[in-house]
Formats: sequence, structure tokens, C-alpha cells
Amino acid sequence: MTQGRRGLQHGSMRIGAAALVLLALGTAAQADLRKLVKIPDAQFEATEFAEIEGWAEDDHDAALAAFLKSCRAIARSTAEARAARPMLAALHEVCHRAAGFRRHEPGAARAFFEQNFRPLRIAPLGERDGFLTGYYEPIVDGTREETAEFKYPLYRKPPNLLPGGRMLASQFSSRGRKAKRVKRRLVPFHDRAAIDDGVLAGRNLEICWLKDPIDAFFIHIQGSVRVRLEDGKTLRLNYLAQNGHPYTAVGKFLIERKIVPKEEMSMDRIRQWMEANPEEGRELRRKNRSYIFFRETHLADNEEPFGAQGVSLTPGRSIAVDRNLHVYGTPFFIAAELPIESEQPTTPFRRLMVAQDTGGAIIGPARADIYFGAGDEAGSISGRLRHAGRFVMLLPSVREAEIDVPLPRPKPAPAELLAKADDGKSGKAGKTAKKKAASTKVAAKPAKMQRGAPRKR
Repeated sequence: MTQGRRGLQHGSMRIGAAALVLLALGTAAQADLRKLVKIPDAQFEATEFAEIEGWAEDDHDAALAAFLKSCRAIARSTAEARAARPMLAALHEVCHRAAGFRRHEPGAARAFFEQNFRPLRIAPLGERDGFLTGYYEPIVDGTREETAEFKYPLYRKPPNLLPGGRMLASQFSSRGRKAKRVKRRLVPFHDRAAIDDGVLAGRNLEICWLKDPIDAFFIHIQGSVRVRLEDGKTLRLNYLAQNGHPYTAVGKFLIERKIVPKEEMSMDRIRQWMEANPEEGRELRRKNRSYIFFRETHLADNEEPFGAQGVSLTPGRSIAVDRNLHVYGTPFFIAAELPIESEQPTTPFRRLMVAQDTGGAIIGPARADIYFGAGDEAGSISGRLRHAGRFVMLLPSVREAEIDVPLPRPKPAPAELLAKADDGKSGKAGKTAKKKAASTKVAAKPAKMQRGAPRKR
């Protein structure tokens, strides 16, 4: 993907950017696409399915099966929700068409996507690629009751955890011999350190108990777990709530201390260091103040966990995206070289994915967390993924839709020239030049990419 029209002069850049998608697609497509996409800090480029590397070779039947799961959730959306989000309304229309589609005929799935969507390359402003990580569902041993061996709990949501990660706390007056309660106020909920130290103990919030605090820590990051109980049954837990504190990727501290080289950082390396350094590992875990609370899902062993969209995830087809920028159910074709078959990024990955989940660290227009399934192998693959990838977003082909394409970031030179010109002016003329210089600026830099956050937020 090209990095916008960075070679254009600033005076013509506004025209070129506005036409970047629309002129490339033609008059009929312009009407289809306008207003569907309003994503800040992103750049777009029109393309054709025939130009997407790996498109023809993909398993479109598998991708369609994942998309149809999303359609079940989209079909339940309200008219008010669709009116507020044109992309959701457009996906709703495509899902309606899918209801009568003969998907089992050879080539039908590929034809469905090509007939009902238009491909649009998407990347952060000024960048060629997006960023990929992976996640999975851990499988661990546990008990319903605390024992000498199993003593690290997974909690259900506390009743005093309020929206926004707040709780009511009493404020006391220290005047006189006795403390006097004066009022209750909202304060941040307990962080990881406080909870690990037992602030929630004795409140009957424990769902189950694990024997390894490192397992519990990574389960919080993944957002779901299969707990094998002593009676042979499997307890399925999924994300329910979060304590409101921001997620912090603890691997960066090992990189800063030169314990693990950046290019070798993975979940396995973090785990190995924590196991070899129990006390320091405990302190490292506490640097991530975010804490997750769970619910029992009663899923069967052969069922996958549910994502934030409310549909079961599909290994290798479901992705978590930035929910503030994208609509669940949006298909993305992702191309990358990933460390799947080995620890080296040599496995070609060319696959149509569906946005069905989200995460606290999944931030940005071309940012995805790939769901790889359950178990140790899926965990190893997920843990070593921190790689660039190329994103193609599939936009529904619908009538009476519009698009608003963000402009590529302009070169700073014109603004600097205007600012310098303004230095020699004063009064009203100076203010006019300042306003003109400010008008050449665009949105702030894209949000920094992070990895490894809880999935179902």
C-alpha cells in the first residue's frame, strides 16, 4: 500500500486525498461508499479483489461461515443503532442478502464477498502496514475450593464495581476522638496490587482457584479460560468486567532493563523470566494495574468462547479490533509473514478475517488481534506474534451510502512557511496568518499500538 499522496504539493493534496478513493472507484462506487467510513488518523487506497495477494487462494467458505455468525448479531441490532452507525446499517443489508444465498455451490462464497463488498486498503496515517498480535484461550487445572496448592482465585464481578471502574467510598472526619462519616464519593476501583493483596477476599467472589499466579495473570490478558476441575469437568469462564485501570504491557520493562531483546520478546519469554524470578515476577505483574472479572459461560468443550460481538469466535478467522473505530462484523483481508510454523516470521498468512472482538490494547485503524483457539500450541503462536501486516477492509456495497475519507497528513513545510510569514506581521493581519497556518494541520498522531490486552471489554 502506498503512503497516501505524500509527493503532492500541499495546495493540491486536499483535492488528491478527497479523490483517492472516489475517483479510483468510479461514479457508481462513489455513491456506494460515501459516509460509511469516518476513521481518524487513517489513510485509504482503493483496490480491486484481483489485486489482493492471496485473495483467490483463500478459503472463502470458512470466512463466510465466520461472517454469518456476525450476521446473527447484526440482525438483532436496533433501527436506532443502525441509524447512528451507517456501517452497521450497510452490514445489516448485506446480511439480509446472505440469508438467501446459496453458499454451498463451488465458488459461491468468494462470489458473495466480491458482489457485496468493495475492498479498501487501510493503514495508519503515513504508514504502509498495520500491526498484528495474537490471543488464545488457556487451559489450566483448578478447583472450586481453596486448598494449600490451589490458592490463587479468579473472581466474579464485585457488586460495588461501577461503570468506568469506579466505586463509592466513605469519607471520614478525624475531628475529636471518634471518626465521623461525612459523605460518600466516587473513587477509582482497587488495582491489581490491592486485589492480589486480598482486598476482595472473604466476599464470596471467588469462582475457582488456580495453583499458579502466572497462569492467572495471563488468563486476565486473554480474557477467557478453560479450567479443568478435579472431578473431570471443565469450567468455562469468559470476560465480564474490568477494574477501570489502564492495561500495561509488562514486557516493555524487561526490554528496558535489557533482560529480553525487543526482537525476542514473547509471552513465553515473559513467563520463563517470571518463573525463574518469583519475587521480581510478582512485582512485574503488579505494574499492570488492570484486573479482569469473569463469568461462567456453561459452554461445551467443543464450543469456542464468545467475543465482544456476542458470537462464538472462529480460530484463525476472528480478530479483535478497535471498537471505537470499527463495527463488529466488518471483514478484513490480512496479509503478513508470521511466526506460526516456527519462531521465525516465515509463514505466509493471507486470510479473510471478521471483526468479532475487541481489547483494551487494540487501538488504531489497522490493528488486529488474531484468535488462534485454545491450548498450549495456540498460546505459543499467539505469544510470539508482534508483527506488521497489510490490511484491506471490505466495505459493503449499498445504495444511498456516502463516505468521508480522512486526509493524509500534510508535510509540515507549508505550515512552517505561513508561521514564518506571520512573524513579520502584527494586528489583524498576523492573526489571519495564524488561523491560516492552523488550518493546514490535521489530527494528532495515531495512537500507539500495544499488545496483549483482555479481549472482551
